[in-house]
Amino acid sequence: METLAARFAAAFEKLGADSKFGQVTLSQRPELGQFQCNGAMGASKALGQKPRDVAQAVIDAVADPALFAELTIAGPGFINIRITDDVLAGVCARMAASDRLAIAKTASPQTVIVDYGGPNVAKPMHVGHLRSSIIGDAIVRLFRFLGHDVKGDIHLGDWGTQMGMLIFELSNRQPSLPYFDANFTGPYPEEPPVTMDDLQQMYPAISGRCKEDEEARHASQAATVELQQGRPGYRALWQHFRDLSIAELKADFHRLGIDFDLWYGESNYDARLAPMVEEIKAKGIAVEDDGALVVHVAEEADKKPIPPVILLKSDGGANYATTDLATIEQRVRDFHADLILYVVDKRQSLHFEQVFRAAAKSGISGNARMEHLPFGTMNGKDGRPFKTREGGVMRLKDLIEMMTREAHQRMLEANVAQEYSEEERNEIAQKVGMAALKYADLMNVRTADYVFDIERFTKFEGRTGSYLLYAAVRIKSILRKAAERNLAAGTILPPSCDEERALMLALSQLPEAIATAAQQRMPHHLCAFAFDLGQALSRFYNACHIMDEKDAARQASWLALMTLVLRELELLLGLLGIEIPERM
Repeated sequence: METLAARFAAAFEKLGADSKFGQVTLSQRPELGQFQCNGAMGASKALGQKPRDVAQAVIDAVADPALFAELTIAGPGFINIRITDDVLAGVCARMAASDRLAIAKTASPQTVIVDYGGPNVAKPMHVGHLRSSIIGDAIVRLFRFLGHDVKGDIHLGDWGTQMGMLIFELSNRQPSLPYFDANFTGPYPEEPPVTMDDLQQMYPAISGRCKEDEEARHASQAATVELQQGRPGYRALWQHFRDLSIAELKADFHRLGIDFDLWYGESNYDARLAPMVEEIKAKGIAVEDDGALVVHVAEEADKKPIPPVILLKSDGGANYATTDLATIEQRVRDFHADLILYVVDKRQSLHFEQVFRAAAKSGISGNARMEHLPFGTMNGKDGRPFKTREGGVMRLKDLIEMMTREAHQRMLEANVAQEYSEEERNEIAQKVGMAALKYADLMNVRTADYVFDIERFTKFEGRTGSYLLYAAVRIKSILRKAAERNLAAGTILPPSCDEERALMLALSQLPEAIATAAQQRMPHHLCAFAFDLGQALSRFYNACHIMDEKDAARQASWLALMTLVLRELELLLGLLGIEIPERM
């Protein structure tokens, strides 16, 4: 489409119109053409001519029988474009010959930090962490594929009030522990005094108590301040809590097939807070407000109230915004970040607007760009945030196990992999369940809420991850059978029928799909493209019987085409964090 757009842009310029009118898109009416250019209507006003006359002049300027099979005008001046079969086959051949499917790396690579995941220490991963983790991982994979230097940062919540709550709760349960003796000089025990199960039971207990008991709330806040100020016993306890939590989190993320380059938490920025605050104060930006130290970030053009950023609370404790500013400072100064992407719940939009403004106003962000990539919630069929049947928040581990069980059931109903060993069936079910889970999330527009329907998402037909896995595995099966018969892929020939032509056209759109997903930071474009490719593949299968084809050259061409489809699906699903089984 870039080639076509360049031709049409030059034609409009030749007529004295702006090149922007040369934009080319996929046709909304495939029966009229494969592509369309709608610029004649807009250019006609500037040129003082009838739109259809402008369209005809553009057609005359771009006419090239080697490239265009047909150029027609529809309606008030829409230009319909159909390229030759030789060109279409040539595009697919070039993609097949390229180790990157003809997708160039960026000409201006950047250092990109993706902040996603964001679980809290001492809390189990639950479905609320799913979208951040899955979307963030897809963004990391996509930007890395395009040639950027990308670092994914989990940004643990390990330095907030919940740490003070846990310390206070443990002091009530086991007051004789040395961590609570201010005169104890150490060393503290190497083994933690609690297990992860203990922490996961303690946190909701003290959290609920703090909502009702003002004394407990103040005591927890005081413990948080003492921790942040360096009390040795509290620091030792905090390290135990953190180590236990990270071990549990790594196991959960391993189940999701997600890894992080940086396992930093809010605590990593503790040493930066005081000097950063002093630097901001020295610039005259920070002011006292009711005992707190704040940065005013509201602007005259604001259409809604933008509260100030609180650097230090009235009790001297740092706020989330303070840590986020220190995080930006570290990412810019230590990693030389050009772009920082925050994959965080859309309910945090105001917070990030405040922080980004404070970072720019104070100069902390330098020339780095910061973007909040908000996402909606995963809801149950009742339209409310997804929960267990008992009404509680579902743990991520339980959700993954539920998806695997459902995948087993769908495989049984579809008679998939039933002749394989139990071990292989289990492995396939895990991959099918994970594909269903990730695709169901990523196929939605990132900013939208969506309804989680486990039965529908695990089906082998329709817009599902399971469907795409089956399509890829089906190609693998065909290529294995071809190899057994000593059949090899050959030169990709011009298409012999409409179904083959449509498949080639779909294959050729991969670079645009990837570019759009990256530019908009929207993985659903990859999902939509993968499904459309799968649909085109299915129609091709029904029309073109590869293994029965008598024409050896045509059969070799189709095998090359199948190899290309498989490579595109492998790339797309890989960018989505989905693993394809060898067989099903």
